[in-house]
Amino acid sequence: MAIDVTEDVDHTTGTPGDVLADIDGRRALRGLGGVLVFLLVWTGASLTQPSYVLPTPFAVAETSYAQAASGELFVALGNSVLHWVPGAVFGTGLGIAAGIALAWSPYLDDVSSPVVRVLRPVPPLALVGFAIAWFGINHAGAAFIIAVGAFWINFYATYGGVEGVSEDLLDVARSLGVQGDLDLIRTVVVPASLPEITTGIRTGIGRCWMLVVASEIFGVPGIGRRILRASNNLQVDVVITYILVLSLMFLLVDVAFRALQRRALAWR
Repeated sequence: MAIDVTEDVDHTTGTPGDVLADIDGRRALRGLGGVLVFLLVWTGASLTQPSYVLPTPFAVAETSYAQAASGELFVALGNSVLHWVPGAVFGTGLGIAAGIALAWSPYLDDVSSPVVRVLRPVPPLALVGFAIAWFGINHAGAAFIIAVGAFWINFYATYGGVEGVSEDLLDVARSLGVQGDLDLIRTVVVPASLPEITTGIRTGIGRCWMLVVASEIFGVPGIGRRILRASNNLQVDVVITYILVLSLMFLLVDVAFRALQRRALAWR
């Protein structure tokens, strides 16, 4: 019996018009309406407060332009990226690897379980002293704080995904000739747990941007350090400017990763 595969179209590629056609206009308008309402509420609240307590959106826009024009905004952003990238990459990779290993091996899980339970509740901010002692007041120390935050999110997401892989699926793979732990992990376990793993990565990305401020609290230059300095000087407009920069960077990275996630999970 012939099978018609003419309708099996590869949706991973397409023209710009196809991409635009997928945009839900009504949802986009509702989102725009929410932004406008937020700006109106912000404007109304700022009119009842001194400018050093809550500046208007227009004042923040002027400050943002001034910070960008002077180049200070881009310098701070560049410094933050220098420790955000290695911290996020290292913490994510190590968390995924540890999650796979401990969820797959009961022996490793039993041995490491007490240590994991002791270290898990420790917030990354509490490790600032260790970061200074081990790495110094530099990008490496800040990257360490960020990596710790990324590690735990990815570890538990991966652990749960691997632990949830069906034994029936593993039995089918063995019956088809897949032998050895490494082959099973590579061909069955990782693909089956990919939805949980990618969700952990995406969550960790946001967590890492949140930790930028904490990682720079001990003097490392960057957006977080700039926020702390502005807060001490009651420059609320500058604080809001750099908070918006953090939000924008998270949004850009999240949208990019979400597109990659759709491609990686297209088989679903």
